Amino acid sequence: MAHYLEVMYAKNLKPVTDYPNKLCAYLFNRFAMTKGTTVVDVGCGRGDFIEAFRKLDLNAIGLDREIVTLNDPSIDFHGNINFEKDNFPLPDATVDVVFSKSVIEHIHNPEQFMHEIKRILKPGGRVIIMTPDWQSQVYTFYNDYTHVQPYITSGLANLLKLSDFHDVQSELFYQLPSVWRWPFLRIILKPLRLLWPVKKMKKSSYWRWSRELMILGTGTKK
Repeated sequence: MAHYLEVMYAKNLKPVTDYPNKLCAYLFNRFAMTKGTTVVDVGCGRGDFIEAFRKLDLNAIGLDREIVTLNDPSIDFHGNINFEKDNFPLPDATVDVVFSKSVIEHIHNPEQFMHEIKRILKPGGRVIIMTPDWQSQVYTFYNDYTHVQPYITSGLANLLKLSDFHDVQSELFYQLPSVWRWPFLRIILKPLRLLWPVKKMKKSSYWRWSRELMILGTGTKK
């Protein structure tokens, strides 16, 4: 059977863009990270976000279920991890931030996944989880048949709380840097995404991402 990344993240279908750099810079500023912060990208895939974090002078480590050949062989990478069963190959309380994007929706039972995130975080460390918003992606969520667990904002918040994280926040997140810079655009985009047909939005990446939202959930380890 073909590898997931070879099929779903083939570069002719999903070419490398500047989006990882923009998102990581946004998270760096929003959550007051500093140079030298240790960040683990759980489910790092082909390593786009690891490279972006490293450009910000962060110590980035990658974990994935597949064995991936990353562009930079100096990256600390660990593959062949079953996120539902395995322990992460990192010591307790050694990580400042755990970042995971578009991963948790692939996991039937997230208890072990969340336990390991909490275990490797230092006290005061932060988890940042991003996952597709079920309510805005109901028509496209199962285009990827490996998606098994949809989330809404309250569901992800409850998972973080039940996993004993504190200061939990869970919000709808536009994958549009213009909205991060000018939050008032949310007011304009909300009615448009409710009225504009999904098929027409697919033809424009800007309008697509104004409708297909992510959830950003975060919390800290006490």
